[in-house]
Amino acid sequence: MTDHTYQPTLSQLRAFVAVAEYRHFGTAAARLTVSQPTLSQALASLENGLGLQLIERSTRRVLVTAAGMRLLPQAKATLEAADRFVASATGDGLGGVLRLGIIPTIAPYVLPELLPELRRKLPGLVPQIVEDQTSRLLDGLRTGVLDIAMLALPAETPGLVEIPLYPEEFVLVTPRGHELAGRADLAASALADLPLLLLDEGHCLRDQTLEMCRTAEVHPGAVGDTRAASLTTVVHCVAGGLGVTLVPEMAVASETARGTLDTARFAEPAPGRTVGLAYRASSGRAEEYEYLAAIIRSKRPF
Repeated sequence: MTDHTYQPTLSQLRAFVAVAEYRHFGTAAARLTVSQPTLSQALASLENGLGLQLIERSTRRVLVTAAGMRLLPQAKATLEAADRFVASATGDGLGGVLRLGIIPTIAPYVLPELLPELRRKLPGLVPQIVEDQTSRLLDGLRTGVLDIAMLALPAETPGLVEIPLYPEEFVLVTPRGHELAGRADLAASALADLPLLLLDEGHCLRDQTLEMCRTAEVHPGAVGDTRAASLTTVVHCVAGGLGVTLVPEMAVASETARGTLDTARFAEPAPGRTVGLAYRASSGRAEEYEYLAAIIRSKRPF
């Protein structure tokens, strides 16, 4: 039976929402950066206080009970309201902690210019940067672990609002002296039979490159033989003569600065991606995030 004097804490609600979303205690604890015993204790305290079982636990699976499904939207709404309260405490909208997720093929090329600009224009803002792959950033947005994420659009995730920032083309990076070096009129068919180096599974740039090849009915050679966790590693492999790769335009200057690589560009319409922001529609922070988007556009890295 529910104790009507009971007041759940935000930590308890976050534990419930994370477990309900991930259906796994270990994953939920990792996303909240707490230990699994701490997470379990917070959830148990919430259930005891409410007099309800919200999560059904077994050795093989985690299920959300009917009561949990009924209360989950309200728990999320409460966390959103608390986040808005903290964000508006400085009186200038974007203030306090902002948990910003960003994918690895954007972070190194945007943050060096963006972070000083945020300090200048939003001195009350405390960015907390989380670099991760797209799927995990979207999970973090859904569960309230992140406030907003910078990634390639469309994210196509229900409940999220997207703000396009700018388009950018993909540039072919080759070893020095490659037969395609310096071209500005490439067709996708130029990739046929070339040893194409890709990021590892889970990186959206890998998926975008392969989708471009599928659309153009192109079959590069040796796809997947060499894979890396960072764009810098891929480019080093290109410099070492292992193949070629596609690099987002924002990364070209940084990744080719060593002078051991050449580039080539595609004819219009060139393949590319749209960089943008995604946030929860329920956050109620549309105006603030549009202002953040304007700041990011002003520091466009190319």
